[in-house]
Amino acid sequence: MSHTPDVPEAGSEAPNLDFDGTTPYEDYVQADILTHLQHLRSDDPGEMVFLVTTQVMELWFTVIVHEWETASSALREDRVPVAIDALKRSVRELEALNASWKPLGQLTPAQFNAYRGALGEGSGFQSAMYRRMEFLLGEKSASMLVPHRGAPRVHAELEKALHQPSLYDEVLRLLARRGLPVPQETLDRDLGLRYEPSHPVEAVWTGIYADPDRNAELHRLGEALTDVGELVWRWRNDHLVATRRAMGSKTGTGGSAGVAWLEKRATKSVFPELWTARSHV
Repeated sequence: MSHTPDVPEAGSEAPNLDFDGTTPYEDYVQADILTHLQHLRSDDPGEMVFLVTTQVMELWFTVIVHEWETASSALREDRVPVAIDALKRSVRELEALNASWKPLGQLTPAQFNAYRGALGEGSGFQSAMYRRMEFLLGEKSASMLVPHRGAPRVHAELEKALHQPSLYDEVLRLLARRGLPVPQETLDRDLGLRYEPSHPVEAVWTGIYADPDRNAELHRLGEALTDVGELVWRWRNDHLVATRRAMGSKTGTGGSAGVAWLEKRATKSVFPELWTARSHV
């Protein structure tokens, strides 16, 4: 007697289990591709969590870049509520991204060394999508394009992002359009260079925060940006702590100064005037 699969009866509440090809879920998510991208280079069982966690981080970078580009576009069009919504979504995504350090944050030196050699010269420092995040935050540097010269499409995307206004540039242009005294030299600055703090911009934010009722929309925008800035700072510090636990002060896998380089990064704030203006309110 032949056996036919159990198929839900018409009108039943059971899900449809019978498809001619792959499932609609697979067609949309492409889970089979995602779950077969893990090509381990060592026999150590701990390498799998390191690799998957790193891949998950790359996916979160991609989502966050999308949100910040959405916010930038909305700011150019003076659609501040749309920008704030995108920033608020990115806050939740940054929280999830930062939680990615938890599986790695308890690595001992011996555990990390068990598969560190498999990384070769690979380092998160070389992540193109993370670099796009940094560029959107105003952390611009043409030298950061150099590692990607061998990948023309990636290099072209980064070069374009280098010379585009950052998220904060779009915020400052919005403030100027609202009649606030953002210096012209700040608005006309070379977009390919790292943003440097400005006392006049600090004064603009001080005025917004000193009278939140009068500047309600801009105040909400400032707080959304501050939430983002706080979580970026926490990301950098969690990275520092995880690296310090796993490898101490040894040279990083990509040839960087390792912990010393991360310590320097951890002292920097994004959207700097939003933090310093608070001292004057």
